[in-house]
Amino acid sequence: MPRLPHRPRLPRLLRLPRLVVFAAGTAALGVLAAGPAPAAAGKPGGDPTVSDPSVLAHFDFGAGQTPENIALEPDGSADVTWAFARQIARVDPEGHTEVLAELPAVTDPQTPNLGAAIVTGIARAHDGVLYVAYATGTAETGIWRVAPDGGEPEQIAQLPANGFPNGIAIDEECGTLYAADSVLGRVWSVQLDDPKPRVWASGNALLPAAAGGFGANGLKLHDGAVWVTNSDRGTLLRIPVGPDPDRAAGPVETRATGLDGVDDFAFTGHGDTVLAARILKSELDLVRPDGTHKAVLTAKDGLDNPTSVAVRGKTVYVNSAAYFTTPDPDPNLLLARISKDK
Repeated sequence: MPRLPHRPRLPRLLRLPRLVVFAAGTAALGVLAAGPAPAAAGKPGGDPTVSDPSVLAHFDFGAGQTPENIALEPDGSADVTWAFARQIARVDPEGHTEVLAELPAVTDPQTPNLGAAIVTGIARAHDGVLYVAYATGTAETGIWRVAPDGGEPEQIAQLPANGFPNGIAIDEECGTLYAADSVLGRVWSVQLDDPKPRVWASGNALLPAAAGGFGANGLKLHDGAVWVTNSDRGTLLRIPVGPDPDRAAGPVETRATGLDGVDDFAFTGHGDTVLAARILKSELDLVRPDGTHKAVLTAKDGLDNPTSVAVRGKTVYVNSAAYFTTPDPDPNLLLARISKDK
């Protein structure tokens, strides 16, 4: 798998329980980079601006509270997956945090590239039901459902144990959930009324760059297409959704390159403009429709290995998992303001 030059071995960086130390060291949930990114071309005016960053909540790194993905509630609360704690937590607008649910422990997890059970993507339906992806290397790998107010999760779809489900999104109009698989290099589709998953898209563009790496990672639905990041290859991809009844995947389009270490992303609301979390650089990039990009938030603003992004109105939410930080990791949820240049 790709390695960064002079990168310290992560087991010395993390203070997680023995079970997950090796896990974080080898994967960091899709952060592996293919090399330094080219400088993004500047573009005068017209870009959304991101400003006024502040950390809403800090989490406990030693307890595995490493926030991996995010879904937003109508009141502005954020539902986050704590990867290594195997929990879903809700952070209210004042920064108070409560645990909603915990995925079941796995006696002998065999998660590819990790060796530890981990909860990854999260999506919220309009009725408040939460769907999360769980990677374990066992029969528990797949999509799980959590009631709006939490409680015991229920597995609704089993995915291959040798895969790594990561980012997910729901198309409620057709009752379809899509899931990116970072190891098998696929996008799965799961009908919410049918537990049998189907390979919706596959191919080299979704695969890791090398064995042990992470390919397809973040996933969003936008403007008639499934959009996916590839962490190893540093790309943002668009896959058109075909017409009913099959809604088959169209040809994969590469919309941006040079985003080494890209994880999750979100659309700003301005067409195809994206905010992308670049975990290794502790950077949030604005990616324009033409593929050029620039940093809009950095570690100086409070980012610490950011993993996921969400946008609601004029507010940007960014999770940081602090996987690579030493000696004082600061997993957190940061808020910022997004506006439009005049």
